[in-house]
Amino acid sequence: MPWMSLKATSALLLTAITLLGSLDSAQGLTAQDVQLNVAAGKALNDSLLWGTYRPNLYFGTRPRIPSSLSTGIMWFSGDDLQGFQNIRHTCEQGDNLHGYGYFKHDGRSFAFQKMKDPYTDIELTTEFIKVPGGRYGGEWGVRIKGKPLSEGTNPVTNLVFYVGLEGDGGIDIVSKLKNDGLKSPVKLEGDSPELGDFAIQFAEGAANTAPRSGLQKDLTKTFYWGFQAPEDEIWKTKDFFLQKVYDSARERSSMMTPEEAMSNLPSLFVLPNEISESENEVANLYFLQKVFQGAFEVDIVFNSDSSAEHLKPQDMNAKLETATTKFDQKFERTFHLSEKGFKSPEEIEFGQFLLSNLLGGIGYFYGPAIVDRSHDPFEDEEYFANRPLNAQLTEPHALYTATPSRPFFPRGFYWDEGFHQQVIGKWDNDLSLEIIKSWVSLIDDNGWVAREQILGAEARSKVPQEFQTQFPHYANPPTLLLAVQKFIDRLEQHTSVHMQMSDEPVQNRMKVSALDDPESLPNLHLENPALATQWLNTVYPKLRLNWEWFRKTQKGHKPSNGNGEVYRWRGRSENHTLTSGFDDYPRAEPPSTSELHIDLISWMGFSTRLMKSIAGHLGEEYAADVQEYDSVLQDILGNIDALHWSENDQAYCDLLLQGDGVDYVCHKGYLSLFPMILGLLPTDSPKLDAILDMMRDENELWTPYGLRSLSAADAKFNTGENYWRGPIWMNVNYLALQSLYNNYMHVPGPYQEKAQQIYKDLRNNIIQNVFAEYKRTGFVWEQYSAFDGQGKRSHPFTGWTSTVLLMMAEEY
Repeated sequence: MPWMSLKATSALLLTAITLLGSLDSAQGLTAQDVQLNVAAGKALNDSLLWGTYRPNLYFGTRPRIPSSLSTGIMWFSGDDLQGFQNIRHTCEQGDNLHGYGYFKHDGRSFAFQKMKDPYTDIELTTEFIKVPGGRYGGEWGVRIKGKPLSEGTNPVTNLVFYVGLEGDGGIDIVSKLKNDGLKSPVKLEGDSPELGDFAIQFAEGAANTAPRSGLQKDLTKTFYWGFQAPEDEIWKTKDFFLQKVYDSARERSSMMTPEEAMSNLPSLFVLPNEISESENEVANLYFLQKVFQGAFEVDIVFNSDSSAEHLKPQDMNAKLETATTKFDQKFERTFHLSEKGFKSPEEIEFGQFLLSNLLGGIGYFYGPAIVDRSHDPFEDEEYFANRPLNAQLTEPHALYTATPSRPFFPRGFYWDEGFHQQVIGKWDNDLSLEIIKSWVSLIDDNGWVAREQILGAEARSKVPQEFQTQFPHYANPPTLLLAVQKFIDRLEQHTSVHMQMSDEPVQNRMKVSALDDPESLPNLHLENPALATQWLNTVYPKLRLNWEWFRKTQKGHKPSNGNGEVYRWRGRSENHTLTSGFDDYPRAEPPSTSELHIDLISWMGFSTRLMKSIAGHLGEEYAADVQEYDSVLQDILGNIDALHWSENDQAYCDLLLQGDGVDYVCHKGYLSLFPMILGLLPTDSPKLDAILDMMRDENELWTPYGLRSLSAADAKFNTGENYWRGPIWMNVNYLALQSLYNNYMHVPGPYQEKAQQIYKDLRNNIIQNVFAEYKRTGFVWEQYSAFDGQGKRSHPFTGWTSTVLLMMAEEY
């Protein structure tokens, strides 16, 4: 029996190692990391000193500049055979971590992240600090700590740090290389055109301990490997590491008895301590691996030779404490949660989590997209198959953007980004302006911008093939204008405050000194009116092009009893209107070119009104544009009321043109709210009263957790894919609350009191439920059940779900 057991164990060992040969990142291996792309920020905007921090692995993050540096970590359990197969690197839905995310993140120079990993029995924390100085964006440090999750345990953890340099320049390990590993601290040095000469130090804490080994391996050492990764493939870091350690483990296991292999697992899956350079090759990717027993701590510090005073590991405690205090103070100063009644530490932590994870999801993406231009964007559709006919790669382009969900949607979405910027702009005005400008730069000469930005092979590896192709006649809700309007609102408020404080003309109060003050960077465009005007002049022409593109490509067929300002979403297919953002929300069946859509005409009224506001802010030279917007807006508002209101249904509805008449396609739900939630209804409109009644009706949209996406009385409720057919979504609930707050509950009218009560109850329901689910699961979610309020689908989802923070703060 003992021999049989050993044979079985040996077979399991060899099977586990053999399986690793076929593993790749698309197979759902669990993962998590800290990504520090030190060149990306420098390339983005020198004047903002955005610096060196990219806190997560973002797909396509390497900017296409002469060189860029990418660093990150991976970890896995050394206690069992399956540990290596479950290596953590990038965020994945299948991680099954008991909560992870950023609990503090200021978007520029400081972040604190915590991850609870029951599989490895480790709670991992990462703390990041950046200090300005020198000519290349400053210096940074990361502190990584691990402690056992379970009391009384002493798990074995493998921590892997990697650093890769793409493009011009070079990097080397300068610590003395030995066959049995490196002594701590380990130092690397390098140079590049964007970073100058630099050094990276990997230093472990004095209290760290390592497991014992019976294979003549000193596990207190740092194991290493360096090689030349192919151009544009450093993002395959995990695959390179897995294959190398697999090869090494297979070689070692072939010389062991089964007993030796099983009793020395921590010594088996380690790097071979070598630099792999063939002729004409120079290593550009390095891995450093540590094996820890129990709790551990590691500091990673990046120093620039151009800095007069260098950041040291011993400096980090004081700098992290100072940064934590500043973050907490700014958070309360910005969102006033304590003043709003949220006084418990758990509630404040929740609010900070919403902000920090949104900021931690910002990434810089670069690469070609896939676009099918075989269909003339100005022709009518002849089919509804949504299939590409001639998809081709575009020229590479860049995007700086927030992302909806680190594990599931690590890319830019036009529909989502306008909501992201509601939160980011409130926290850091100028950071938001950089992101908006980056999106606006993607609008092409026709006025089109792809609704989903899947840039480069790395980004495409996370998207099913059928969803990769973008079509230049497909739109998405123009929510980015929400963010532009919020900037104008902040600018006017800021200017008003300063005018009350000083008699000096605003245009004369240019704070040149603020350009050199990191503390002033978030508000440069508010403090300096000339910069604000320059920014608006920069983005306006592209926004105008996009508005004109909407009016040309998304225009519907003119009904006999209305003007020409009618609209329908292109890109319809059976059961889906992906371009609307509402995916499977019920529409006309089957799809038809005779449809007219209530949400799109409302978006066009909303965007036209905002374009009028922007043009008016820019001055007299745009007076003709203002007049045009005003004329178009009146036609749109007329058609919303004259065409889309169904007296029988007491709701705004989609239409289907039938000869000289129209048929209403009424599915009460989010679509029915659009004229109200976009503020297009006057306060005394009887239609507003009907909409408020529908919202508050428990048989229609009302739940104890927020507004349902589709009426419970609709035949399509909770059917089919059930994506937008009942579940509760935070973006539309946010639009409902902000419109009630800004347009109806504080403005005199016959329905003011009703609006006030609905606002109060809806806000409380949403906040209480999302907070309760956060406490229960450790996450915020893509959507919430209309039946029990439980979080559903993607998590963590701190994209537009982060607008719950604005609901708490009542900052609309």
